[in-house]
Amino acid sequence: MNKRNEGASAFPAGSSSRNDRTYTSIFDLDGVPQFSQALPLAMQHVVAMIVGCITPAIIVSGAAGLTDSQKVVLIQASLVFAALSTLLMLFPLTIGSFQLGAKLPMIMGVSFAYVPTLTAIAGTGGLAVVFGAQIIGAVAAFAIGLCITKIRKLFPPLVTGTVVFTIGLSLYPTAVNYIAGGVGQTTYGSAKNWIVGLFTLAVVTALNHYGKGFFKLASILVGMFCGYLLALVLDMVSFTSVGTAGWFAAPRFMYFGIRFDPASCVALGILFIINSVQAIGDFSATTTGAMDREPTDTELKGAITAYGVTNLIGAFFGCLPTASYSQNVGIVTTNKVISRAVLGLAAVIILIAGFLPKFSALLTTIPYCVLGGATISVFASIAMTGLKLVMRDNMGFRNTSILGLSAALGVGITQASASLEQFPSWVMTIFGKSPVVVAAIVAILMNLLLPKEKQKE
Repeated sequence: MNKRNEGASAFPAGSSSRNDRTYTSIFDLDGVPQFSQALPLAMQHVVAMIVGCITPAIIVSGAAGLTDSQKVVLIQASLVFAALSTLLMLFPLTIGSFQLGAKLPMIMGVSFAYVPTLTAIAGTGGLAVVFGAQIIGAVAAFAIGLCITKIRKLFPPLVTGTVVFTIGLSLYPTAVNYIAGGVGQTTYGSAKNWIVGLFTLAVVTALNHYGKGFFKLASILVGMFCGYLLALVLDMVSFTSVGTAGWFAAPRFMYFGIRFDPASCVALGILFIINSVQAIGDFSATTTGAMDREPTDTELKGAITAYGVTNLIGAFFGCLPTASYSQNVGIVTTNKVISRAVLGLAAVIILIAGFLPKFSALLTTIPYCVLGGATISVFASIAMTGLKLVMRDNMGFRNTSILGLSAALGVGITQASASLEQFPSWVMTIFGKSPVVVAAIVAILMNLLLPKEKQKE
């Protein structure tokens, strides 16, 4: 008996089946199960996404030199708008014949895909420039959503996979620097940081390979908890920010300001376009893995336009770019629970957490070495996901050239950014700060210009 039938037979008396169309099953998109059944399933999604949602905010806040109170505001915005983006994706707005949102079982959150570029922009121009560029990127994403069916062919798995692979590669130094204690910190490189960071990594790795059930699903969360306890024992945690934080607060409008820098807008705009198309992979994985069909044009159009709108609004309230979460896609495709009520409950839990500054302040007390030890495996997973996407195509000489040269130029130019100092400053901002932008442009151009290889019989 498959999972779907097992789950259906386990419903308490009085619940309805799929056949009477009253939608109380967790395996129906419009199913509304009992709260006692929905809560643990919703908590699965919360546990799987919350670390990934707040970590980019912590990394970028470090690059921007924010104070503890400012970090709290950034984390709050991340949680609140992750929840609101998820709710819009689950329960779309319909305006005439236009649907804003996908009406698919997806969880949204702040994305690691933008971190290399965001840290580069934040480090030189501050968060006001980041959010100005995000507004332009969000508008570009909305435009892509309107014509997504016509331009999908420009972004095959080879191109999107190359970009994702480069994102993973570019994040490795960030993780290692965090394991060492964070660049610029007085304890950077100390043995104590390395011990805690590697211990956290060891716990995460052990749970990934030997854990079962909750411990495997929440390996990163559990690893961070264990690393945090060790850091407490070693007197590496300060709760000063928690004591000064309030109990309730909403995200603040224009708290970080908005400033438009053309070069930063171009760099982030390119990433928004790439990630808009890449999101098709997550939506396709969800529908094919859990619903036995491909996503419709209406669903994809609604999903990507909603992605643009929520990022546009989020920029004014201090939320970094959001995107669909692959780890939550994995949960949906594994347990086949597609009830929007279940995922909506997860979004409500995240939303409540976002209005609690005490909770956000507690998250800022996590030492850098713990974050680094927990996230380096995430970054490795991102890189390997990119390789898996690339491997969907025939990896002959043409495709390996595109992958290799795109990653080589992207990473190489960034690591030798001094070679661009003779050019105008905007060249450095667009091409010299993040390898992802260069890799994306090279991959797209090479895929369009190089002749296709003939398939062997």
